[in-house]
Amino acid sequence: MSRPELSLSLQFADPRHKALLPRHKVQRWIRAALELPGEIAVRIVDAEEGRQLNHEFRGKDYATNVLTFDYSHEPVVGADLVICAEVVEREAKEMGIAIADHYAHMLVHGTLHAQGYDHEEDDEAECMEARESEILRGLGFADPYQR
Repeated sequence: MSRPELSLSLQFADPRHKALLPRHKVQRWIRAALELPGEIAVRIVDAEEGRQLNHEFRGKDYATNVLTFDYSHEPVVGADLVICAEVVEREAKEMGIAIADHYAHMLVHGTLHAQGYDHEEDDEAECMEARESEILRGLGFADPYQR
């Protein structure tokens, strides 16, 4: 099956995991979750920048794993995905999984948010988590919700 086109900007404000995130893998993971062509910027940040952005845009005073800033859903998905390296590393260790595996999940998760998926309500969460699981299994990763 052909995947949608993707224009990707990959930025490392926090370079600690740069070797785990080669451009071709990040593109593959995002494209697996895209339903339409996309223009997506991915920025890997430290906890300070992650906390600042989460506070400014969500009113939460802590760094979170991924923030999605979606600008358009169609005809082209336009979004910025901001991923906090420290949070991803901590969560991966807590779950006993590889850091790269957790990045793949966060990129799929953020890409789904960029297309309007959400998990605020139970039915939305069920739909989004099922889609994430399907995509990640298709990429060869374990189901993140079956740990």
